[in-house]
Amino acid sequence: MPQLSRREFLSLGAAALAARGDTINSPEDILEHPRQSIEIIERPRVLTAARRYLHEPPKTIVSAPASRSAGGLHDYFSEADYFWPDPKNPTGPYINRDGESDPDNFNTHRLLLIRLSIQAPALAVAWVLTEHPDFAAHAAAHLRAWFIEPATRMNPNLQYAQAVHGVSTGRSWGIIDTLHLVEVAQATIVLHNGGALAESDWEGTKNWFAQYLDWMQTSDPGRKERDAKNNHGSCWLLQAAAFASLTGDDGVVRECRDRLKSNILPTQVAPDGSFPLELVRTKPYGYSLFDLDALGMLAHVLSTKSDNLWDYTLHDGRGLAACFRFMTPFIANKQSWPYRHDVQYFDDLPVRQPSLLFAGLAYRNREYLDLWKRLDPDPQVPEVIRNHPIRQPVLWLS
Repeated sequence: MPQLSRREFLSLGAAALAARGDTINSPEDILEHPRQSIEIIERPRVLTAARRYLHEPPKTIVSAPASRSAGGLHDYFSEADYFWPDPKNPTGPYINRDGESDPDNFNTHRLLLIRLSIQAPALAVAWVLTEHPDFAAHAAAHLRAWFIEPATRMNPNLQYAQAVHGVSTGRSWGIIDTLHLVEVAQATIVLHNGGALAESDWEGTKNWFAQYLDWMQTSDPGRKERDAKNNHGSCWLLQAAAFASLTGDDGVVRECRDRLKSNILPTQVAPDGSFPLELVRTKPYGYSLFDLDALGMLAHVLSTKSDNLWDYTLHDGRGLAACFRFMTPFIANKQSWPYRHDVQYFDDLPVRQPSLLFAGLAYRNREYLDLWKRLDPDPQVPEVIRNHPIRQPVLWLS
C-alpha cells in the first residue's frame, strides 16, 4: 500500500480499502500504517462506549465512604482480595487464601478507580478520532473531579490500600491498585498535547501525579513495593515511568529505564523467558500474562532511539524477546499450557493483551499482531478487567 497521510487513510474507509484490493487492517497494514490501522480497528468500539460515557457523570471515592478505613473521606481504601475470615476464629485476624478473592471485602474504591480508567481514556480516544470537543470536555471533568476539586479529589497516596482486617490498616501491595491510573496519565498527556485541555486542568492534574509519584518513591509502602520481586515490582515501575512522563521528570524516567535493566529483568525472567515467581503462584497463567503486559508496556514507554529496551538482553540472552517467545504460544493455544491451571478465571483468559500489539510493532512480527487483533478487547469478568488496565492503544500511538 502506498504511504498515505493519517487523514487520507482514515477517509478511505473499509469499502474503499476493499476496492483497492487490500486486506483491511491486516498485520501488513498495521506494520506500515500503525496509527491509522489501529484507529480504524478501534473506532467502532471506542465511539460506542464513549458516547455512552458522555451521559455518566464523574464519580470519585468520596461518594463511597469506607467505614472500615483508618483514613478519611478522601483517602483511597481497599481490602486485600485473598484474605478471609478464619473459620477457627471468625472475629479474629483474617487469613490468606492465595488466588481466591473474598467477595465481602471492601472493593468499591477500586471499582470507582477502574471506572475512571475505563471512561476517561475512552473519551480521550474518541476526541482523537473525531476532534469533537464534548469528548475532551467530559474527560477533563473526570480529571478535575479526581485530582483537582477539593470536595471530590482523592488524596495522592495509597496509605490505606489492601488493608487486612485485624492485621494491617494498609499494605504496600495495595499500590498495584493505581496501575489503573497509568492510562489515565497517558490520556492526560494526549489531551494536553492536542490542545484539548485547559491549562488549569493540566497543571492541577500534573501536580497531583507529581505528589503521588513522590509518595511512591519516598514512603515506606512505596519503597517496599518498588523492591517487590514479582509482578508488583514491575507494576510499580510502570506506574513510576508513566507518571514521570506526565510530570516531565526526566530523571525518574532514566532511573526507571536503568531499573528495568538492572533489577526487573535479572530477578523476574528465567533463561527460557518464563516468569518463575509467577509460575509458583495459584494463578500462574494469569500472572504471567499480567507481568508480560507490564514489561511490554515498560519497553514501549521507556525505549529511546539510543536505548531500545525491546532488544536489550542480559549476558545469557534473557530479555523481552525471550519473554514473548515463551508466552505467545500459550496465548495462541491456552490448552498447551504445561503448568498448573489458575485456581480462578483460567477459562476467561487470554484477552487482547496490549503487549502483543507493541511487541508486534517492535519486532515486526505479524503473528503477534494477528493474535492481538483476534483476542477480546472488552472482557466483562471483573477480575479480568482488574488485570487488564491498558485498553486504549490509540493513546499510546498518538
